Amino acid sequence: MSDTSTAAPHWPIAAAMINFPGTLPDGSAVHDQPVETWLDTLQQVADAGFDYLDPTDSWIRVADLDEARQTEFQQLLSEVGLTLGGISTARRSVIDREHGLEYLAYAHRVIDTAARLGVADVSFGLFQALTEAQKQALWFWTAAGHVDSPDPESWQLAVSRFQDLAAHAEQVGVHISLEMYEDTYLGTADSSVRFLHDIGSAHVWLNPDIGNLQRLHRPVEHWQAMIEKTVPHARYWHVKNYFRTEDATTGTIVTAPAPMELGVINYRMAVRLAIAAGFDGTFLCEHYGGDGLSVSATNREYLRRILPGRSPRRS
Repeated sequence: MSDTSTAAPHWPIAAAMINFPGTLPDGSAVHDQPVETWLDTLQQVADAGFDYLDPTDSWIRVADLDEARQTEFQQLLSEVGLTLGGISTARRSVIDREHGLEYLAYAHRVIDTAARLGVADVSFGLFQALTEAQKQALWFWTAAGHVDSPDPESWQLAVSRFQDLAAHAEQVGVHISLEMYEDTYLGTADSSVRFLHDIGSAHVWLNPDIGNLQRLHRPVEHWQAMIEKTVPHARYWHVKNYFRTEDATTGTIVTAPAPMELGVINYRMAVRLAIAAGFDGTFLCEHYGGDGLSVSATNREYLRRILPGRSPRRS
């Protein structure tokens, strides 16, 4: 193995923007502010040592900026030394009963925006809006949320809508990754792989964000089994970790966010398994709670220490 001290930093590792609110204290949306007002936030990301950023649409919806504002945004990124590593969406399921068609149209705009801005990867999911109980909880994953219908027709609707998006993505040279998330059709490793196979497109991959599952206060499949099943299909990977304690005598399960190298998922092993299976994509660092940006930066340095020394970037 070559020296990772010089080569590994070139592996694309992006910062997620989940740690920055999308709503200002006066109730206005960050998305609607003048582009130059985003400079301070972007400078914080650059100062944390990141070269890549995912705008993450809980902060701003880059696909809903007009072309002039998209160009201004890209110029601002360049000014602080950042490059878009991908575009992720959250809680905009294409099979949402009320907003599904609206979110499908939005997903098409995300694909076009990625192509226009030269971004190779977008991430979509089937998770939906937080329930009131989730909004009130300290950690939203400890309260019950949306559950996808077991109806085969609903599964097929989701498949067909992603097939539609896949055809579009192929036309413009963008790749879609589907984010694993509890109680959706991407809620287990087996279901995720089956869903991917039903879509049947070379431009649709998995985002094996198994942290979303390992944090649940319920029995889940062992993280290593999840990784072995999903990483052969992975391209854009949201990474985060959790402390997880299971009391076999009482059945009590407790979790909390953890730095990547300290949590229940052994990312040294997970990353090696992924690379052995052919993974050469981008990592997106996420962390909930506390100074999530700084923890994400710590996680970036951990990844750089454990990654092999070669430049992997796919087009």
